[in-house]
Amino acid sequence: MATAKWRKSTRSGNSGGNCVEVRLNGPVEVRDSKAPALGSLAIERAEFAALLRSVG
Repeated sequence: MATAKWRKSTRSGNSGGNCVEVRLNGPVEVRDSKAPALGSLAIERAEFAALLRSVG
């Protein structure tokens, strides 16, 4: 399977503010787009869906 691409949040603007990226390849990975070298946080899909429901 090819590696999934990182996707920037649609709520992130182009002004250089806070940006979150996700990658949907197995577990969901979340990282700071301004500091990708710091790594990412892997979250199981069910937990990520629960997170989105709670903040949505």
